[in-house]
Amino acid sequence: MKQTKRHKDKGCKLLGGLAVILAMTLLPHAARAEGTTAVGNAPVPAFWNQNTLLGQLGGLRPWLKSHGVTFGITESDEVMDNVSGGIRRGPVYDGLGQATLMIDTAKAFGWQGGTLNASLLQIHGHSISTDHLLALHTASNIEASQATRLWELWLDQQVFNPNIDLKIGQQSVDQEFVAPHYAAVFLNATLGWPVMPTNDLFAGGPAYPLSSLGVRLRAKLGANITAFVGVFDDNPPGGPFAQDSQVLGSEATGTRFNLGTGALWMAELQMRHDQQPVKGCTSLLCGLPGALKVGLMADTGAFPDQRFGTDGLSLASPASNGVARPHRGNVIPYVIASQMLWRDGGDHQRNLGGFLRVMAGPSDRNLVDFSVDAGLDLQSPFAGRDHDQLALGVSYAHISARARALDADTARFNSKPYPLRSSESLIEATYLAQINPWWVMQPDVQYIVRPGGGTTVAGLGSARLGDEMIVGLRSVVTFQ
Repeated sequence: MKQTKRHKDKGCKLLGGLAVILAMTLLPHAARAEGTTAVGNAPVPAFWNQNTLLGQLGGLRPWLKSHGVTFGITESDEVMDNVSGGIRRGPVYDGLGQATLMIDTAKAFGWQGGTLNASLLQIHGHSISTDHLLALHTASNIEASQATRLWELWLDQQVFNPNIDLKIGQQSVDQEFVAPHYAAVFLNATLGWPVMPTNDLFAGGPAYPLSSLGVRLRAKLGANITAFVGVFDDNPPGGPFAQDSQVLGSEATGTRFNLGTGALWMAELQMRHDQQPVKGCTSLLCGLPGALKVGLMADTGAFPDQRFGTDGLSLASPASNGVARPHRGNVIPYVIASQMLWRDGGDHQRNLGGFLRVMAGPSDRNLVDFSVDAGLDLQSPFAGRDHDQLALGVSYAHISARARALDADTARFNSKPYPLRSSESLIEATYLAQINPWWVMQPDVQYIVRPGGGTTVAGLGSARLGDEMIVGLRSVVTFQ
């Protein structure tokens, strides 16, 4: 939908206002008011320094916690603007409200070893990726179709011993699987939940803002080794492949609970090392924590061929029936390495960490058949900014040979030039500034090379979609 001048002006004013606030927060700490107030004999933090915006709610929060009940409410708001490339320009606002309720069953009911969790999402605003970019890498990890929806609803129960637990219920698999340790700071969604499952699984898989019914088993096999195994419904909406699940009736509320399609099996082995300094070790990374994750996602569903139809003809042929040949199942293995690379000997708060993630899959049924992500995250980058983060991330998505062959067929059958997709790359630089314990702001710059892998859209003829630069600013407030 074409953006009106009023919406553009509103977005520009909001972006400018947030930028002024951010600049003010980067002043030295001495320029900000600090201190505590006291109630009776018990000192309590001043409003600016308390952990949450609403504080203890007159004692209600600690009373609930003593009975095993904790809850959290956060609001994330951002403005993003693609200043070059894309199918249209201009600022776009989107936001996410999230409420989470957690119950310790031992404190609440005397039921040992259990945790109940329920979370809701309130998604508002518009999606810059859908409306402006058409890139494979989703620019924001909070953007989605507008909805108020159930996200997760599960019970996590220890079984046999504290080293084994079973989680049953509605789950978003990106909360435990495939995520590199140092990637959480980035705004681009695919540095969290990768570009491959985002584009190759049904509706992008059961990851934010979606979830699926499933069972996950976690077992601690040693002090530094943990195994995860889970099976989930592979298609939260239950619709056709690549269908936007949030527009399918009851799925807009997150209560469809589909179990009528395939199964998504997830397995991941996590191995940590050097959690504490090692005496006598001379290695460059000695005493610096790191982790290696080796995993596999296997989907039993039917996946459409990227080139051929059920009649054996290219899908680009005028004679084709237009129905893609189905392939049973899809397997995507992956490896993730996360490592602290440096730590300030005088200030352990200041450290540099990085990650590398590689995954691949078969070419005939996947649009993206190979991807690699990497990132660096510097904690406490400046004196007096102990909780800030400065990060740089990159991602590469390779278009499968079968999909490129379809592009060649399109050019041949239309007897005119047509771009052959090859790959899409992302570079992101971001700075997370903690204004106080309950408020962070984050300026962000992203650059996407060959959006869509080097695709064209209506009105461009044979020209590729131009490279895209996206600038944005996010605010996150923790109410409780």
